[in-house]
Amino acid sequence: MSLLTVGSVAFDKLETPFGKTDKIIGGAATFITLTASYFVKKNNLVAVVGEDFPQEMVIR
Repeated sequence: MSLLTVGSVAFDKLETPFGKTDKIIGGAATFITLTASYFVKKNNLVAVVGEDFPQEMVIR
């Protein structure tokens, strides 16, 4: 069984009482795929990303 998730992947900026970051991967599709990895062996993710997204993280 496999799952295909189509959605958004983006950089988030977070600030909490414990620290802050300006560039952490977020977006709905990121979290859906991460959560689904506990239940299905094969996950696929399709998303449009911006030009600031690192090329080494893009698989075509």
